[in-house]
Amino acid sequence: MESLNATLLPLVQKANGFLADYILVFLLVGVGLFFSFKTKFIQVRAFGEGMKNVFGKLSLKGEKQEAGMSGFQALCTAIAAQVGTGNIVGSSGAILTGGPGAIFWMWVIAFLGMSTIYAEAVLAQKTRITTEDGEIMGGPVYYITHAFKGGLGKFLAGFFAIAITIALGFFGCMVQSNSIGSTIQTAFGIPAWIVGIVLVIICGFIFIGGTQRLASVVEKLVPLMAAAFLLGAVIVLVVRIKYVPEAFGLIFKYAFAPQAIIGGGIGAALKTAISQGAKRGLFSNEAGMGSTPHAHALANVKNPHEQGTVAMAGVFIDTFVVLTLNALVIISTLYVTGAPLHDTGAAASLADVFTKTNLAQTAFGVVYGEKGGAMFIAVALFFFAFSTILGWNMFGKTNVAYLFGAKGVKVYTVIALVFIFLGTCMSSDLVWELTDFANYLMVLPNVIGLIGCAGLVTTLMKEGGK
Repeated sequence: MESLNATLLPLVQKANGFLADYILVFLLVGVGLFFSFKTKFIQVRAFGEGMKNVFGKLSLKGEKQEAGMSGFQALCTAIAAQVGTGNIVGSSGAILTGGPGAIFWMWVIAFLGMSTIYAEAVLAQKTRITTEDGEIMGGPVYYITHAFKGGLGKFLAGFFAIAITIALGFFGCMVQSNSIGSTIQTAFGIPAWIVGIVLVIICGFIFIGGTQRLASVVEKLVPLMAAAFLLGAVIVLVVRIKYVPEAFGLIFKYAFAPQAIIGGGIGAALKTAISQGAKRGLFSNEAGMGSTPHAHALANVKNPHEQGTVAMAGVFIDTFVVLTLNALVIISTLYVTGAPLHDTGAAASLADVFTKTNLAQTAFGVVYGEKGGAMFIAVALFFFAFSTILGWNMFGKTNVAYLFGAKGVKVYTVIALVFIFLGTCMSSDLVWELTDFANYLMVLPNVIGLIGCAGLVTTLMKEGGK
């Protein structure tokens, strides 16, 4: 296993560096700007409507649906996929590599991404299908083939379906289980492989139960886990309240002068900060990646526009609330004046000591104590990553069904459970790099499909009264 890691890791890192620095940033920013102007900044005009649609229909026990999900259940499934290790481990990794300024670029990507995810959600609603057994299916493969008829559409849809199955159903779930296993082993001393077995048993039970069982779990799990984490983070920030203004200041300061904290020249440092913000932002809120449309397609709502506004609220909650609170905890405890990573020399020397996971554990440990911080992050990551596994498995299942029909889903489920277990036993860096690579491949056909359906997006927006 170690020789495999040593061989693959540098190759995948090189490929990811090229994709993140020269393709991903331009794609995400470009498509976000395109739909922001195309929809006349729907993320601003319909922001209040989206929040009302979310919190006006908040429920921990929604009515059972004959097919699909309620709008709130669909949002919880989407947030279950969004609010995962990307918020804790991903944002920590972005700060560790790109400095506090990487969070600013995450905000930029998220703001633009709110218009992108609006487009994804309304198109998923409009192009969804109902199978012969009454199950609702939707996602990028359906709006891609709507935009491009014939061979091109089939190729792009097939490429996307394969990429998302590998990216989320297999490698992505490895990232989640890897984070769960490593943090629980650190906090409680339970071997990661035992954690992997427990995960496989619980996940297998829910996977077999299908969409209705998953919806029932996530509508209860997501609001409770988010509230618990936010409360824990707010307590830290209250204790460190005098450092919070400085923490905000460092985010803006190092967004444009990252070399002052991560070293190197201004050009290379700025590229690092922006690319870290872009790729970790993608992994966190998933706008433009083509994953969450699978959940939004299942919502039983009055029109596509309504679910589009709900989808935007999901990105806001994920990035501007959950991720930002975690980032402020890290910066206010480790990067402010007098903290261990405040100056360039300390940041450079200690960056090798910290990992994406234990950076967050150390930050929370400043207030809760070393053991308490490790335990808090371990429990939070368990629920965050567990919910993400549930959402991503469903997204992969939709695309396997598109490629191979219902028979392929059973085989997919077994393979996915194997990957969940393997994730607890593999190198964290290799798992993350493989997941990033497959994520980037998903973005390409999804963005092409979105641009191809741009006219339909504005039509659906006008039908919704905007």
